[in-house]
Amino acid sequence: MSLPLEGLSAIVTGAGRGLGRAEALELARLGAAVVVNDYGQPGRDGSGAASAAPAEEVAAEIRAAGGRAVAHLGDVSDFETARALVDLAVAEFGKLDVLVNNAGILRDRMVFSMSEDEWDSVVRVHLKGHFNTTHFAAVHWRGRSKAGETGVYGRIVNTSSEAFLAGSAGQPNYAAAKGGIVGLTTSSALALARYGVTANAICPRARTRMTEDVFAGFGEPAEGELDPLSPEHVAPLVGYLASPAAAGVNGQLLVVHGGMVAVVDRPKVSAKFDTAKEAFTYEELDSLLTPHYASRPAGETFAATEVLGLKKD
Repeated sequence: MSLPLEGLSAIVTGAGRGLGRAEALELARLGAAVVVNDYGQPGRDGSGAASAAPAEEVAAEIRAAGGRAVAHLGDVSDFETARALVDLAVAEFGKLDVLVNNAGILRDRMVFSMSEDEWDSVVRVHLKGHFNTTHFAAVHWRGRSKAGETGVYGRIVNTSSEAFLAGSAGQPNYAAAKGGIVGLTTSSALALARYGVTANAICPRARTRMTEDVFAGFGEPAEGELDPLSPEHVAPLVGYLASPAAAGVNGQLLVVHGGMVAVVDRPKVSAKFDTAKEAFTYEELDSLLTPHYASRPAGETFAATEVLGLKKD
């Protein structure tokens, strides 16, 4: 019996540790040949010397299990590095079929304390990094289609965050980048569907190096039980979205953690007001909007995360 991703090749960025590692291992388990990308810096803020070791270790683990994998050391926020990454997949495996964007860093600070570099670096790695790899993967798929190849297969799985959905007071850079990734995903989904490509985004919750302080003491597993915040809860959804079974899933945002997947609707209008005259005045808006917001719970945002069961206990 063939595996769901047999004959396909994939790139997973930020795959040397945490979520990316789990995703790369899952894609390989499902039959894909994998390019394991990681910049290998020890600090979650992107500090420290780059190292090939994390990516090499994951690639070796895949090969030891009987799969095919190569490692790639590189910072995907660099445009030419992203080009070389896609070129490596094509050179090693003949083509690229799946792109999983996961690489990221954290530089948390309240908006009134955040420096320009702290803003720029996080947006660069997350949002520009997602764009860079998406761009070169899209060029690859479009080129094959324009050359007359039938049945071009392409899957993009991007990594957003609940920080975008519900806000995160100490992460204005991260939340903004993750929101931008959703916009990039939906735009790419529309632009690339004609070439046989789908693009979707996930909001994963997992205990990793990036979130070790956020989830410290939260939902700790009993001895012998799987951690409810293990990256292994997230990886199967990525495998599914990368597979032929998900051909009808495009431009979607899914929240995933601990044995739960929630499909997030696009924002909907919750209330609508029309002027009684030709144009609104300040006084009329005050009479309509102030009572409307006064009737809503204090601090409520547009994202109804409680409905999804995403709020901490």
